Amino acid sequence: MARKTRNGVMGKRTIGLAAIGTLVGAGAAIFAALKLRKSQDIGHEAPDLAPQSDRPGPGDRAPDAFRPDPAAPVPASEREALRPVTTPVPASTDRESVALS
Repeated sequence: MARKTRNGVMGKRTIGLAAIGTLVGAGAAIFAALKLRKSQDIGHEAPDLAPQSDRPGPGDRAPDAFRPDPAAPVPASEREALRPVTTPVPASTDRESVALS
């Protein structure tokens, strides 16, 4: 059931509200773009990640203080976390191996 309007007032309101909504949306998009541009300037340089910086080669090593000790004992609380994963072969592979044999 269509709503009757008097001299098109309802239609003008709808157009006006749509225009206001469009302006608010455009303003929000501009504000977000400016904020994003500003946030990209925040932070500090990472010279070791710069494209023109020298990359470490295979002969370069970390300082002794940062190298892990391969002979260090593993505490009992961490031993389970370092155990290799032993899971059965996935079912899809089992079906394929049966089909091939």
